[in-house]
Amino acid sequence: MSFFNKLKSKLFKSSSKLDEGIDAIVEEQGEIAPPEADAPAPAPDRAPPPPPESPPVEPGPGPRPELAPEPFPAPQDPEPAPAPPEVPQDTPPETPPEPPATVETETPPPAPEPKRGVIGRLIGRTPPAAPVMRRPLDDAMLEQLEDLLISADMGVDTAARVTANMAEGRFGKRLSTGEIKALMAAEIARIMEPVAKPLPIYAKKPQVVLIVGVNGSGKTTTIGKLAAQFRAAGKSVVIAAGDTFRAAAVEQLQVWGERAGVPVLTAPQGSDPASLAFDAMGKAEADGADLLMIDTAGRLQNRADLMEELAKIVRVIRKKDPDAPHNTVLVLDATTGQNALSQVEIFQKISDVSGLVMTKLDGTARGGVLVALADKFGLPIHAIGVGEQIDDLAPFDPEEFAAALTGADA
Repeated sequence: MSFFNKLKSKLFKSSSKLDEGIDAIVEEQGEIAPPEADAPAPAPDRAPPPPPESPPVEPGPGPRPELAPEPFPAPQDPEPAPAPPEVPQDTPPETPPEPPATVETETPPPAPEPKRGVIGRLIGRTPPAAPVMRRPLDDAMLEQLEDLLISADMGVDTAARVTANMAEGRFGKRLSTGEIKALMAAEIARIMEPVAKPLPIYAKKPQVVLIVGVNGSGKTTTIGKLAAQFRAAGKSVVIAAGDTFRAAAVEQLQVWGERAGVPVLTAPQGSDPASLAFDAMGKAEADGADLLMIDTAGRLQNRADLMEELAKIVRVIRKKDPDAPHNTVLVLDATTGQNALSQVEIFQKISDVSGLVMTKLDGTARGGVLVALADKFGLPIHAIGVGEQIDDLAPFDPEEFAAALTGADA
């Protein structure tokens, strides 16, 4: 299963807020109309069929009308019809070679494209598309769409921007649910396109990547998956288990380290995480490692003492390398909703966040917060996660995410 199919199936496993909401909005005041009702009239691709009861051309003086092209000889005439130039101008044909009505029905007048008779057109015509529900894109509908996006944790400002862009040049046009989802997905992807960037790799060895986030956001699992993926890409990786206060976090990292073939540096429980980070930098440098990934303990953004501890880690590793950490990745839990905005704001002040990873999108029906984050902060989004397996963390693709979020086709 591709990651998009996995994302689409897991993103809203409980209920698809946007998908169902858009359907309800259109059905509320929509009307059944054929799909082409609002589309510009297509250019005619064939001549209108002649009335079946139209009389044939009456024979009379003068040249006989050429009703059938040469490739279609008259089936009832045993002898070939004389060429038109040889027909006497003043003598009407004594016996018509065939009923003109039959010729008219079976063979329409010559045209650049092949034509079919009335029966042929009726039988061979592609069945028309089924009628669909459509509703005009008016102020009431835009307000409902904006409320729907806000309920999906997209935020007031971002929701207003998306709906305003959707209405531009389309106000008053009658749209179906599929068209609305496609428009919404396109506007969401436009907002998120500039922030879709993988974790950059520098020539500096070791490149120090600090992983931060609140309790339970999925930092330990994310660092294990990233380490395994970098190792599979040919990079040498060292992990520092900086969450020295939680034994389970260290054990979890050790399991990931064994699975990926990556060494995990640990320290006694309760020891200073800043000291471990400093020692890990020396070990990684001595081993010639490409990346040093430092796990940190979860901390709430409103706990000043814990945030100061994180600031201490940054100060200590900069004593060894003034440019470290080269990346500070904030791991966010999608289920926290709008609280993620305050997390980014606080962590950015303390540790100079350089990129985001959003996890647990499989456990929420409100993934719109990621759109609000991209719109407000513009920080690179390196990856998103939808499960516990190693392939459940993948680089962020804005178009796939927008399609999965809105229920549109990829």
